[in-house]
Amino acid sequence: MEGLVLLNALATRLLFVLHSLVGVWRVTEVKKEPWYWLLALLNLLLFLETALTLKFQRGRGYKWFSPAIFLYLISIVPSLWLLEMHHETQYCSSQSEGMSKNTSTKEDFNQTLLSTEQTNRADDLIETAKVFVNNLSTVCEKVWTLGLHQTFLLMLIIGRWLLPIGGGITRDQLSQLLLMFVGTAADILEFTSETLEEESVRNSPALVYAILVIWTWSMLQFPLDLAVQHVVCPVSMATRGFPSRFFCQYSADLWNIGISVLIQDGPFLVVRLILMTYFKVINQMLVFFAAKNFLVVVLQLYRLVVLALVVHASLRSQQERLKGEHRRPGVPAESGVSPGVWAGGSKEGLAIPLQALPVTSDDSPLTP
Repeated sequence: MEGLVLLNALATRLLFVLHSLVGVWRVTEVKKEPWYWLLALLNLLLFLETALTLKFQRGRGYKWFSPAIFLYLISIVPSLWLLEMHHETQYCSSQSEGMSKNTSTKEDFNQTLLSTEQTNRADDLIETAKVFVNNLSTVCEKVWTLGLHQTFLLMLIIGRWLLPIGGGITRDQLSQLLLMFVGTAADILEFTSETLEEESVRNSPALVYAILVIWTWSMLQFPLDLAVQHVVCPVSMATRGFPSRFFCQYSADLWNIGISVLIQDGPFLVVRLILMTYFKVINQMLVFFAAKNFLVVVLQLYRLVVLALVVHASLRSQQERLKGEHRRPGVPAESGVSPGVWAGGSKEGLAIPLQALPVTSDDSPLTP
């Protein structure tokens, strides 16, 4: 079992490094500058995290946070930023030319295969590899960047699934987290592809930077496990005031609401509203997803109010129950008679309260 945990930990981090290197390779191909390979040094942080995790955690994850996912974000996000800011990523003017080259290359490849059926199989493999590399080199840069975005989100989900879980999360909670990641990744991909494809957006570098900042900010939810981890409230915390009980009893729900409103749907809604109102970018999909983000934010705030009302009602019923337990059956307080105080200091026979006896001038009680 320990061997399988170590294998999963190493294999997942290796996939992260390989995908990050593909992104760096695309940057060097686009920028035509070899010094961009220095971006690959960011993977040293992931190697250091791997060594520390294997030594102290024996490959298992940490509670509430995944350093491997966070360092993978650090290694791949700069490459995607550089690719999105490159001018050739904006348009695919040479796409048709590339497709024609692909077609002619495929025809030459088929002829090559027919003519070399009687030759060595090793030569066929070499020719196949050459054709495959040529086809990759003729793919439009915009398609490359979109493919890196898609595989990046898939790697986050698959990598979080393959990484060994720590002591702070169960497999049931992990399955809930992965389902949340699938919906989140689809919304993030739609946000970047929908906004950055607009020509008016591409003509404004400041707007592109703003969109990429919001996109990077939304990625910070992937290393977190707080949205599915339920904290058991101690008895002492449950007897305290409203804030302590509220944050303790519904910690996972509050994290889910906060991530949705502050990290994803809230910022996405603001960007889409700015595009529609200030930059006059209006299309059917933009309006639909803006309405979707608005509904999600409103529903999350509504859930927050509902949870607060539940805790408030629970505290009020608890206070009323405590008041009822303090009351004891006896003489009403408004009668003015203190129980247990009787004439003669004795409770035997028919005892007469002191207040019922007449009083002489020297304030001493008289016997009847």
